[in-house]
Amino acid sequence: MLKRKEIPGTTLFDGSVAKNGYALNKMCMSFNEKECRDEFLKDEGAYCDKYGLNAQQKKTVLAKDILGMLDAGGNAYYLAKLAGIFKLDMQDIGALQTGMTKDAFKQKLVDAGRD
Repeated sequence: MLKRKEIPGTTLFDGSVAKNGYALNKMCMSFNEKECRDEFLKDEGAYCDKYGLNAQQKKTVLAKDILGMLDAGGNAYYLAKLAGIFKLDMQDIGALQTGMTKDAFKQKLVDAGRD
């Protein structure tokens, strides 16, 4: 059996985390449909219940805690669909993950593309 790699401050999205986050990620995928986004905004808690989120997942969704959602098994790319409802984009999520401002994170991306 492979030993799980540890990266301090990072939640690795592996098979175990994917299994734990299945309901949360499935809910986020539903946000491809406008009707689902509207239903979520009408009653966020009921929508979480509809998808069977566990207590930790529901708490993080209701608190709009993206980092908590990652810890609860959320995949950043699926969470981006939910974050979009909150008017956040992938650069906002990256900034949250790194503890940077969005502008500093964007500059880091620009700098990384330079030789």
